[in-house]
Amino acid sequence: MKHNRFHGRIGGAQRGCEWADCTEAGEFRAPGPRASGFDGPGDYRWFCLDHVREFNACYDWFAGMSPEEILRAQSPIHGWDRETRAFNPTAGVDAAPRWADFADPLEAISARARTRAPAQRADGRAVSPEERRALEVLGLPLDADRHALRSRYSVLVRRYHPDRNGGDRSFEQQLRAVIEAWQLLRKAAAFA
Repeated sequence: MKHNRFHGRIGGAQRGCEWADCTEAGEFRAPGPRASGFDGPGDYRWFCLDHVREFNACYDWFAGMSPEEILRAQSPIHGWDRETRAFNPTAGVDAAPRWADFADPLEAISARARTRAPAQRADGRAVSPEERRALEVLGLPLDADRHALRSRYSVLVRRYHPDRNGGDRSFEQQLRAVIEAWQLLRKAAAFA
């Protein structure tokens, strides 16, 4: 069995080298004529190892391009100035873009988008998602006022603090969450 030490060799097919007057097997592919569309390089040419090396040494990707096209292709932002095919709403024949076909059975993405939108209190003040989570930790509604916030904080600290609940330290995580929620909400503009 012959060891394949050349990267790019595609053996097994019985095709000959396309170089003029060469009788070797064509196991290495090279770009064919320039493709007419988006979907690939077009047809390949097949050469033996020596001739694919010679082809690659003389290959000019810019052949047939105008100076303006060459300059545009060499630009570092080449390709970023247009919409990609996957996100183009007119991609395909009357087909929706591929990202629109994504199914979200658990509503993970849409639920995250809903939680990031700022909520409105009855007085018109916006409440951020972090403030909303802090209100949930304290067990308060969205329209709670500063007095309700302070009294609920006092009740929960008395319930969870080891000095007040007989030395039970099993509530330390809840106490820490209550204190963090209080620190966030007492400075919030919605509760000023």
